[in-house]
Amino acid sequence: MVIWVTGLSGSGKTTLCEAMYSLLKPRMQHLVKIDGDEIRAAFGDDLTHVEADRVRQIKRIQRIAQVLAKQDLVVLVAALYAHPDLLAWNRANLPGYFEIYVKADLDLLGRRDSKGLYGKAGRGEIKDVVGVDIPWHAPQHPDLVVDAKSAKAPEQLSIDVIAAIPALRATSLAAGELTK
Repeated sequence: MVIWVTGLSGSGKTTLCEAMYSLLKPRMQHLVKIDGDEIRAAFGDDLTHVEADRVRQIKRIQRIAQVLAKQDLVVLVAALYAHPDLLAWNRANLPGYFEIYVKADLDLLGRRDSKGLYGKAGRGEIKDVVGVDIPWHAPQHPDLVVDAKSAKAPEQLSIDVIAAIPALRATSLAAGELTK
């Protein structure tokens, strides 16, 4: 299966994926994690951040996730760009697809701004920031919405998310077992 976590930069998608991975990996050796920033680096940072290159980046991630899932791996993806056509492709082509939207408004992201993107974009120092000068297409039909304003620690939030995914719940990885 493929668990696709999307949201704007700074929403917490990578943090959520890392927490889920840490909890699940000891029990699921067939679990792999794909992060958009890691894939960008693995390909030598050959893409810019313009919208066309963001689409190309997501298509790379889609194909990698598809190849891995076809080998009976559970693929956990953290990816930023969420154009409706790309998410529709995911549903049609990724086995066991489960979409999670980490929802955050720009005010929260501006306060977090761990990469400094929103501040720099606001001052005109950089361009091509999704949600600022590249349109953000919030997922229209995610399987689960996670509120980025949640005060829960990443580990607890990941336990809640894992419990909400039927295919993971079915493997008896209930919240109680994950904390043991």
